[in-house]
Amino acid sequence: MLNHYETVFILTPVLSDAQMKEAVEKFKTILTENGATITNEENWGLRKLAYPIQKKSTGFYNLLQFDAESTIVDKLETMYRRDERVIRFLTFRLDKFAYEYAEKRKGIKAKEQVKEA
Repeated sequence: MLNHYETVFILTPVLSDAQMKEAVEKFKTILTENGATITNEENWGLRKLAYPIQKKSTGFYNLLQFDAESTIVDKLETMYRRDERVIRFLTFRLDKFAYEYAEKRKGIKAKEQVKEA
C-alpha cells in the first residue's frame, strides 16, 4: 500500500543555482528509481534559519511530496545523511487530514500561478 509523504530539506547556502538544482534532482531520482511518484515539488528559496546550523544562518529550502512504500523513506534519509550539502531534513507520512490540506494548498497555488500568467 502506498503512503503519502512529505519531505523538507535544507541545502547549504554556499551552493550555486546549478548545484542546488542538481542536488534536488538527485533526491527526486532516488525516489523515482525506487518506485515513488512525486506529486508536488516546491523550491522555497533562500531563507533565514531560526538558529545557526553548522555556523550558517541561511539555507535553501525545498519540499517534495510523494506517494511511496514505507521502505523508501529509509533509503532517502540515508542519502540525506551522506550528502554534505544537506544541513537538515524532515520526512513524515501525511495522515488523511494533512493530505487533504496539502491537496487544497496545491490547488490554491495553481490558481495563483494562472492569475500571474
